[in-house]
Parts: sequence; C-alpha cells; structure tokens
Amino acid sequence: MSSADTSSPANPGGDDHDLAAFGYKPSLDRSIGKFASFAAGVSYISILTGTFQLFYFGFGTAGPAYLWSWPLVFVGQLMVALCFMELAAKYPVAGSVYNWAKTLGSRVVGWSAGWLMLTASIVTLSAVVLALQINLPRIWPGFQVIGDGSGSSFAANAVLLGTVMIILTTVINALGVRLMAAINSAGVFIELIAAVLIAVLLAVHINRGPQVFFSTNGYGTGESGGYLGLFLIAALASGYVMYGFDTASSLGEETVEPRRTAPKAILRALLASFVIGGAILLFAILAAPDLQDPLLGSPQGSLQYIVESVMWGPLGTVFLVCIVVAVIVCSLAVHTAAIRLTFAMARDNALPFGERLARVHPRTRTPVVPAVVIGVLAILILVINVGQPQIFTVLTSIAIIMIYLAYLMVTAPMLAQRLKGQWPPKDLESGGYFTLGRWGLPVNILAVAWGIAMAVNLAWPREAVYGSPWYNTWGAFLYIGVILGSGLLWFAIRGRHSIGTLASHAVQEKEDAA
Repeated sequence: MSSADTSSPANPGGDDHDLAAFGYKPSLDRSIGKFASFAAGVSYISILTGTFQLFYFGFGTAGPAYLWSWPLVFVGQLMVALCFMELAAKYPVAGSVYNWAKTLGSRVVGWSAGWLMLTASIVTLSAVVLALQINLPRIWPGFQVIGDGSGSSFAANAVLLGTVMIILTTVINALGVRLMAAINSAGVFIELIAAVLIAVLLAVHINRGPQVFFSTNGYGTGESGGYLGLFLIAALASGYVMYGFDTASSLGEETVEPRRTAPKAILRALLASFVIGGAILLFAILAAPDLQDPLLGSPQGSLQYIVESVMWGPLGTVFLVCIVVAVIVCSLAVHTAAIRLTFAMARDNALPFGERLARVHPRTRTPVVPAVVIGVLAILILVINVGQPQIFTVLTSIAIIMIYLAYLMVTAPMLAQRLKGQWPPKDLESGGYFTLGRWGLPVNILAVAWGIAMAVNLAWPREAVYGSPWYNTWGAFLYIGVILGSGLLWFAIRGRHSIGTLASHAVQEKEDAA
C-alpha cells in the first residue's frame, strides 16, 4: 500500500499508521475535520483579537505608516509557514514544533524548542485573555468590577476577567476535543463574518486618502533612530498577530487525513488573517475621525474607539461582542495547543511528572491534567503581574520572542537537513503531499533569516516596549534566559537520562509483529 493510501479518508486507520511510525500508539480522539482544522489555526492567530488588542501600540508608536509592518511580517511568516506545511505533510503529530525539532535536529534541540514553545504558550494565554478588558466594559459597564477602569484598576480588572476566561477554557478543554472544536469552529465562523463586515463598514466611512501611509506624519522627528527605529518597535503589533498557524498541525493526531488537511489549514489560516486583518487596519486608519486624537494610541481607545466612532451605536456594540467572541476562541485555541504540546512532551517523559501529564481520560480521550496545570499557571502569571503598568506589552513581547526562537529551532535544523540533501523526504512528492520542491532551499533560508531578524528586533532592550526599571528594559534577555536556563538545568540533571517514550504510549512492536 502506498503512503498516499495510508491516509485516505476511506481508510482512517491509515492516520494511526503514520503515528505508529513515531513509535506512539493512538490515544486521542481523531474527529477533527477540514474546517475545524482551519479554524484552529485562525482562532490562534485571531484576526480580531490581535488587531484590536495592539492597534494602539503600533499606531501610537509610529502612526499610520506602521501599517507597512503588516505585509512585511506576513511575507516573513509565510516563509516559515511554507516550511511548516512540508513538515505537517510528513509528520502530523501532537506538539508539532517539539517533535519536528527533535526529528530534524537532536534531542536537546527538540526539548529546548518544546520548552520555549510551552512556556510561551502559557504566557500567550495570559496575554490574550487581557484583551477582554479592552472590550467587555465597553459593552456593559458592569464588567468593570474593580475601580473605574483608570490607572491600576484597569490592569486589576483585566486580571479578574482573564482569570474567569482561563477557568472557562480549562473546563471546555477537559471535556474533550469534540466540544472544543465545535465551540471553536462556531466562534471562528462568527469572527470571520464580523471581520469582513467591519472592514466593509469602515471602508464606507473613509474620509481621507492613502497618502497618510506614505509619510512619517511627524513621527520619528528628533529620535536617534529616526522613523525606522519607531517602525521596528511598532512592528511588534503586527508580529503578535501572525503566529500560531502551526496549531492545525499540532492537532494532527486528532485530525482526519492530517497529512493533507493540516498543510492546507496552515496556509489558509495565515492568508485569511493577512487579507482580512490588513483590510481592517487599512480602512480603520482611513476612516478614523481624527488621526491626532490621543485615544487612538491608548489602550483605552485603540481600534475599538474608531469602530464606535464611525458606526451607529447599537451596531458598534454588536461588533464589540463579536470581538469578545474572537478573544474567547483565541484563548481556547491557545490553551488547546499548549495542552497538546504538554501531552507530546510528557509522552516522551520530557517533562516532570510525565506519566501523569500524559494520561488521557478514558471517556473524553483528552489530556485533562495538562488542561488544569496550564490554566493554573496562566492565572498565576496574571496575578503576579497585576501591579505592572506594562503588563500587556511585556507579556506579549516575551511570548512572541520565545515562539520565534522555537520556530527557529525547527527551520534552522530543517535548513541543515536540506543542505545535506536529506530533506524533503521522497514520499512527499510520490504520495502527492505538499512539498516546496526546488523552492525549498530559498524559502527555508529566508525563513531562518526572518526568524533571526525578528527575534533580535523584538528582544532589543527598549524602554518604549518593556518600560523600566532595568530588569523590565532587559526583560527579554533576563526572563527568557531564566526560563530557558532553568529548563536546560533540569534537562542536564535529569531529563536527558529519563527521556524516552512512556510504555503506556509506546507501540508494542513485538505484539504487532505477532
């Protein structure tokens, strides 16, 4: 039987045959279809969550021309996504980044990529739920439980709302992937329709021409780095949105025909986010009543302020509700991806308490313990940072950098394999799966170069991003250094001696042969 046949919809058992090649026996619920796979990638990227949460940062830092960072980030991330599509076509396995880095590189590279991705996912979950504070009190003042929404009460109430959201995503994920996929797919459907309608309605209210995008508009004057320095900072707002497309492949063990479904889902998720999100940003700037209004560069105003300004009252509220739906499904997807990564690493005994973390509930066929542990850790991050005025940007920046580093630990070893002539595998082309062919090498080189450039840019110590004192300014190096260093210490002392597929998840080769 050919490799193409083994993953045929007519032979769903073939999907488990691909998993057995890793030495794992199937234990998760394989029930995710094509739209649900696509929805997983879209909801993690989350067009509305990302654009509405950080528009104020990008616009407030570099003005209207910051929009050019959107296509720049898209092109760079597209190079990474194309590499991931090849990997998803060959290795549709839970904890994709971890398993890919382990397979292409080495055990320590794989573990480091997984550890960075896991900790970043937990931080990302904490950062995403904070977006509820920007939206919910606008819909109903009763959501402002703590204070009046100014000063420290803004961050404190954000933590409260975020905590409730994380508890909700924990419960949903613990109840099984079918419920998660149904809620996620419905939420993404609403988000996509709302995003398109927001773009259209903003376009109807345009009151200025595109010349604003071809001028610095006074930004950068007197700055040591000029406008370029501000633009590089503002690029964080776009970089935050377009990542997480690997979620579709991380759910590979729960997807029907994943070797064909996941690559398409990755590309479609990234393209949809770029086109629709870009349209919203473009038309919002052109439709804003006053580009000099300081609220546009404030978290209390931001993109929501423009939507409310140009739309009839009740309609603006409806769209804000849709944004909240987007935040909910984004939080759910981030939590789901983190659970699969935890499960994948624990199954290899690559985390403390691996046996417990890798345990799958016999009825729901989902890892329940990781759902609870990740939820608790994400809430702790929120509580610890409740008094920090830079809570949004610091958490977001650190998470992004760790994810870029984790991606690099996949694309760099992949490039090394290409240069040795050991990638791509021949069965991709012969089986009709996605492969870059002759474009693989240049795309892979660009993916690595892009990852390095963005990681350096995002980690660069700037008070404009990380604030002060010094340990926040140098937060990317300090906090990521502590996270990676402590992880590698555990790996050196214990992990490297104990890593190996747990007997409860390993394919019983002797029994199979018999």
